Amino acid sequence: MGVLLNRIRKKGVLISDGAWGTLLHRKGLASGECPESWNLSRPDDVLGVARDYVEAGADIILTNSFGGSPAKLGAYGLDQQTYEINLAAAEISRRAAGKEVLVLGSVGPTGKMVMMGEITPEGLLDGFQKQVMGLADGGADAILVETMSDPDEARLAIQAAKQNTSLEVACTFTFERTRENEYRTIMGTGIREYLEMCREEGVDVVGANCGNGTAGMIEIVREIRRMEPDLPVLIHANAGLPVYRDGETIFPETPGEMAPLMVELVAAGADVVGGCCGTTPEHIRRIGSQVREALQLKTGRK
Repeated sequence: MGVLLNRIRKKGVLISDGAWGTLLHRKGLASGECPESWNLSRPDDVLGVARDYVEAGADIILTNSFGGSPAKLGAYGLDQQTYEINLAAAEISRRAAGKEVLVLGSVGPTGKMVMMGEITPEGLLDGFQKQVMGLADGGADAILVETMSDPDEARLAIQAAKQNTSLEVACTFTFERTRENEYRTIMGTGIREYLEMCREEGVDVVGANCGNGTAGMIEIVREIRRMEPDLPVLIHANAGLPVYRDGETIFPETPGEMAPLMVELVAAGADVVGGCCGTTPEHIRRIGSQVREALQLKTGRK
């Protein structure tokens, strides 16, 4: 058993971090600029984001590597620096995390589709291998394959991590409720098919992120728990459903609105809870406070 599963079993519920892009834009990241390039050009600003979440009480922080695959970096002419960018991403988060906070290496979708001939399976696998090796060498405690919708792409990312590192792997998909009242990804993958893929590939932690506000995640957790009672569940929820206002997209859920819903998420069966789009260190601070208080009341501990 690795460090992530050990920590979950020891503490019961872990608090993860929130959005990174939101904070990087506040520090000056321009629209259309590569966030991952800051790992090399502005590491102190990236470190500041990681430290903000540690100071907010997160048990887990991610790395600034969501778009760190060569397929994504290639749009900025940075694909040849894939390993170095991911290595720096993990080193920065490791520096902020110290020994007590865990670091999950973020691996997001490439945006390329095999079925459309945009990339080959071999190309995907090779790219994910470079990415996860950089994250592992930089000090990540586990790999998080996140925001996936295509099980074939996710499978290759998981295989890259399992075959090239000794780290545990978590995998989250992004589900939306359909007109038939089912939860499926934009590629049509349902929760049952997603979980079958995760079991086949030996995923250590399952879950969902993005695509829903916190309230919408509660039923997803219940669905996952009905089909998978044993594996830990990780949820990164958006700060509410997006609203277009004054020329920009905002996520309206305040820390005070989000935190009680996170308590419900834990009651539904989530083991790791944190934020996705629109969430900030203040969201994580309030979530951690209310979730821990609820757990203390449940167990009778002070």
